[in-house]
Amino acid sequence: MALRSAQGDGPTSSPWDGGAEKTDFNTKRKKKVSEIHQALNSDPTDVAALRRMAISEGGLLTDEIRQKVWPKLLNVNTSDPPPISGKNLRQGSKDYQQVLLDVRRSLRRFPPGMPEKQREGLQEELIDIILLILERNPQLHYYQGYHDIVVTFLLVVGEKLTPSLVEKLSTHHLRDFMDPTMDNTKHILNYLMPIIDQVNPELHDFMQSAEVGTIFALSWLITWFGHVLSDFRHVVRLYDFFLACHPLMPIYFAAVIVLYREQEVLDCDCDMASVHHLLSQIPQDLPYETLISRAGDLFVQFPPSELAREASAQQQAEKTAASTFKDFELASAQQRPDAVLRQRFRGLLRPEERTKDVLTKPRTNRFVKLAVMGLTVALGAAALAVVKSALEWAPKFQLQLFP
Repeated sequence: MALRSAQGDGPTSSPWDGGAEKTDFNTKRKKKVSEIHQALNSDPTDVAALRRMAISEGGLLTDEIRQKVWPKLLNVNTSDPPPISGKNLRQGSKDYQQVLLDVRRSLRRFPPGMPEKQREGLQEELIDIILLILERNPQLHYYQGYHDIVVTFLLVVGEKLTPSLVEKLSTHHLRDFMDPTMDNTKHILNYLMPIIDQVNPELHDFMQSAEVGTIFALSWLITWFGHVLSDFRHVVRLYDFFLACHPLMPIYFAAVIVLYREQEVLDCDCDMASVHHLLSQIPQDLPYETLISRAGDLFVQFPPSELAREASAQQQAEKTAASTFKDFELASAQQRPDAVLRQRFRGLLRPEERTKDVLTKPRTNRFVKLAVMGLTVALGAAALAVVKSALEWAPKFQLQLFP
């Protein structure tokens, strides 16, 4: 049972229940739960289907399901947990004092009403898990915000599974954040403005004139939004999405948040302080399912390879963890869903329109209407749009990507 469910927080509810009829919601939910269990029970496990379920509307629905699916998304063998270190990790770790300070400040990351004794016990487990991962992977360097990711896993999958899952995540999706310097983290942040420029040049130019930079999105990126969102349901919904996708998907999601708030930004004084203050205060009532779908659309239309030159020199781009993954697909992948998406979309266009770009960037538009958006929603949110990239970049047991 998920730790936070035991506190009465309950399984994560689906956003479907916002405006849908109760019967329709229950039907959708039961159908999706059935499809997830079918994918889990197939031999071999249908990881491609699980990724689509994690990306599509509502995500993985409950923590009980996440406990089974998250290990599959990360290709972690849960029957072979990391050995417990025989060392006194707290005494020998150079990071212990900083980890201790960060974990002590993490009170708001635990469910409201959790008994103090239980919360303190989880904080002690959190410290030990972080130090164990760092001890087993000396190439990794702790950063402030890492504990926000680890505590999310601890609350969802428990102390037995968390070390294995977070270790795999740390050596893949989070690898760039755990370098000795912030160079690669800054490089990933540099994708933000080119994405915005492709969709809304007016907003891009305003932000450039304000010289706001991208530092406002740093905590979003390195904690997968866990540090800035107060509702844990929204945090785990995003984790479903990010775990099933390319390592750079969080920066695309950051971009769609900025694009969504376009009018607020343009109404600001055009100076760094005003714009930074606005953007650093992330709204808590975002339309998460819509933004997830838009992030998937943008990833398909403007993949990282097309933005790398704008983000920085290609030589620097090749040093990031996202780029060190090899192009490979899971054996279960029989087609490229993003290609299917584009083919279906082209079929909807009139012949004279087919030579035009799907997305343009007219400076008169306040937010470009993504023509693919309605289609991706109909096909299961952004699932078909991005699952192919997730399959190509997913960590695998058989492939040692990092020595």
